[in-house]
Amino acid sequence: MSLQESGEMYLEAIYVLTKENPHVRSIDVCEYMSYSKPSISRAMGLLKKGGYIEIDGDGYITLTEAGLEVGQKIYERHTTLSKLLIHLGVDEETAKADACKLEHAISDKSFEAIKNNLYRFD
Repeated sequence: MSLQESGEMYLEAIYVLTKENPHVRSIDVCEYMSYSKPSISRAMGLLKKGGYIEIDGDGYITLTEAGLEVGQKIYERHTTLSKLLIHLGVDEETAKADACKLEHAISDKSFEAIKNNLYRFD
């Protein structure tokens, strides 16, 4: 299954939520992302079908190895790009919003270059 931007966003959200509480359900994702229950339900079904998550009998969501890899990757991009933009003088709110857009569009090669040189901004 080819993962689109929305799928990456859901996996990032699940990853962030599981860092706070290992017991994540669809309703938690719904509240975190401010999306409707039907949208989250459909997305969870697609992510499960794609092998990115597992959902147990009680409705708890677990990231598979593939889902964890994507969730961590997008979260790292978000935090790194936010940090870079803030260091460049962008206000925090704008930096986070822009990082959310950039994290899905930037190539691995460009992101690695940014990440490897970010120390220059500290």
